[in-house]
Amino acid sequence: MFEGLKNKLQNIKEKFGHSIQDAAGEAVREEVRPEIPAPAPAEVGEPVFEPEKPAVEPLPEPLAPAPEPAPRAPAPAAPEVRPAEERKRFGGLVSRVKTLVLERELVISEKDIEEPLFELEMVLLENDVALEVTDAIIGYMREDLVGSHRKIGTSVDEIVMSALRGALLKVLGEGLDLLEYIKAHDRPVKILITGVNGTGKTTSIAKIAHYLKANGHSVVIGAGDTFRAGAIDQIAEHGRRLDIKVIKHQEGSDPAAVLYDSVEYARGHGIDVVLADTAGRFHNRKNLMNQLEKIRRVMKPDLVVYVDEAVAGNDAVVRAKDFNDLVGTDAVMLTKADMDSRGGAAISIAQTIGKPILFLGTGQAYSDIVPFRPEAVVGELLGAEE
Repeated sequence: MFEGLKNKLQNIKEKFGHSIQDAAGEAVREEVRPEIPAPAPAEVGEPVFEPEKPAVEPLPEPLAPAPEPAPRAPAPAAPEVRPAEERKRFGGLVSRVKTLVLERELVISEKDIEEPLFELEMVLLENDVALEVTDAIIGYMREDLVGSHRKIGTSVDEIVMSALRGALLKVLGEGLDLLEYIKAHDRPVKILITGVNGTGKTTSIAKIAHYLKANGHSVVIGAGDTFRAGAIDQIAEHGRRLDIKVIKHQEGSDPAAVLYDSVEYARGHGIDVVLADTAGRFHNRKNLMNQLEKIRRVMKPDLVVYVDEAVAGNDAVVRAKDFNDLVGTDAVMLTKADMDSRGGAAISIAQTIGKPILFLGTGQAYSDIVPFRPEAVVGELLGAEE
């Protein structure tokens, strides 16, 4: 999931690291240079005074060789300064200087990260991250790094990872835990599922139903897409496979009436959650708005969830924004996330419409659904444990 973006973010992280490391290295060089003194002169031992030799007067030719004088003990040599000891003294001084440098701080400047910031911007745009979201991420990175005081000894990876992680978490938002939401609300919790046909909306309803059932909640499905040919049969087949009740009327019937009956069934049978399908396309926006407004009035949903494809990239972001502006949305589910190497929609939607992502669809099986956890997604993108 998001492999292409993940690999490029790793490269960008290294680029930031090199830039900051170069700045820190220059600071170390500037600090160390003036502090290193010239090597200490070699130690000289105490001078040894030898008695002055008396002047020797010339002697006449002896008849016999004179006896040789007794040998004198040699004077003690001056102590030798060993190179190893000199290196030890010099090395200790350098070590102390470097310790002082590492305890100092580096102030990261705009110039230090200008190039990697530009490259990060290009990577995000190339991976379908919306322009306004890209600008927000770059702004958060700049705000966190430029002018900040970082100890020169701090891990560069730690500096970069912290800033990038923080920027991504800000644009991803907090997410929405559906199980916690259900606990906090009266039963039945009514969830209206909307979106464009062909994006996996109906299958997503079945996945959510399977997820809720696996977590101990009872579910009923309302077949509210009464206009698309085969939609009622499709959702009914999912219900049969999952052993979940589906409330349905005839094709072309009033969807508001179907969903009203679904809510009443849930109330009468002590069902925890109502999942309501809706038509994904009308001939014009006015019809869509009128139909959904009627459903809202009759059903009074607790949550409206918009479904679209992660692989649609920026198109999904634009559609989500239009839909939110038109009829309102409380959360988003993105399908086909396992096929999305770019991740642009997942990163952009929450920031663009100001609504959390609820689930990611990651395959064809009913169990291929992942609750959206921003920390986990960021960890996946940055290759880090969260």
